[in-house]
Amino acid sequence: MKALSECTILIVDDTEINIDILVETLGDDYELSVAMDGESALEIVNMEWPDLILLDIMMPGMSGYEVCEKLKKNPATAAIPIIFLTAMTDIESKTRGFEAGAVDYITKPFEILEVKARVQTHLYITIARNELARQNEILEKRVAERTRELCLTQEITIEAMASLAEYRDPDMGGHIERTKNYVRILAEKLSTYEKYKTILNDEIIQIFYKSAPLHDIGKIGIKDDILLKPGKLTHEEFAEMKQHTIIGYEALRIASLKLGENSFLKHAMEFSKYHHEKWDGSGYPDGLSGYDIPLAGRIMAIADVYDALISKRVYKPPFTHKKAVEIIKEGSDSHFEPLMVAAFEEVQELLRQIAIKYADYPEELVSLNEK
Repeated sequence: MKALSECTILIVDDTEINIDILVETLGDDYELSVAMDGESALEIVNMEWPDLILLDIMMPGMSGYEVCEKLKKNPATAAIPIIFLTAMTDIESKTRGFEAGAVDYITKPFEILEVKARVQTHLYITIARNELARQNEILEKRVAERTRELCLTQEITIEAMASLAEYRDPDMGGHIERTKNYVRILAEKLSTYEKYKTILNDEIIQIFYKSAPLHDIGKIGIKDDILLKPGKLTHEEFAEMKQHTIIGYEALRIASLKLGENSFLKHAMEFSKYHHEKWDGSGYPDGLSGYDIPLAGRIMAIADVYDALISKRVYKPPFTHKKAVEIIKEGSDSHFEPLMVAAFEEVQELLRQIAIKYADYPEELVSLNEK
């Protein structure tokens, strides 16, 4: 904290005798600078900000009121406390001074003890205010650092959890990286549409991007002989496979009960449970249709299908990007929300570039680059 003796005071008065009195009164206790007109005072303040200004009101040229108003209009100097020096004691003059931004008055002729007391009081207030601002800045930095740490921890935890499912299923490879980027790109495009511009703000899009990797976390609970089966699943096996949406949702729901209201987990739960729902109600696990399907589920539905189509699997080669786009378009108003398909068509080249960047197999690169 700054010591009182380190404080600087600017004295502004056009009368030498007044300056002499104030210098003699305050010179032993503070660092002083002097100006005899308003213009000079402003020049000094611009070079080095004083902790306090003692400002005469009636001066030739620029008055004290004008000097004060200029300083208060400048954000850089607005916080400097100003005490007016004046022989005027009427209410109107004092009121005008306070309206201009002064914190106090010292009347002429000067009473030495009063001058010292008022100056000391306002300097103590200035020191305390500056120290509070400094502590607040330190606190804000600590909060920002802690927030960054928490965000990093969250991201690492997400990646670790998502990787558990990835390691169980070798076909997933870059699926997580691709789909979270598909979701981000689709959400950004949808945010330009009238229907979604108030729903998909930057914060929600970022949460979607970070929580999307957990959409298949429920596959951890599916047996290997089903999850890794190279051929077509039986009716019973497919019924069990569909449970991954519920398993993931329940795991995230239990976590949310411990954490309380949490936007990230809320959307992660929606990604996990609803990404296999279909627009016409023929999907699973709940058979929801239309806008009853949460937005996260509707976006992931199209991202997940596109990625499955362009990816190599043990039971199929990768489809070309062109073929995948045709299949998505055919699914408009049945599998997918029509507006979602429109957004998909607009950003399809960006999605193709993501698929190329995070491709798992050479065959996928070949098919993605086919015209």
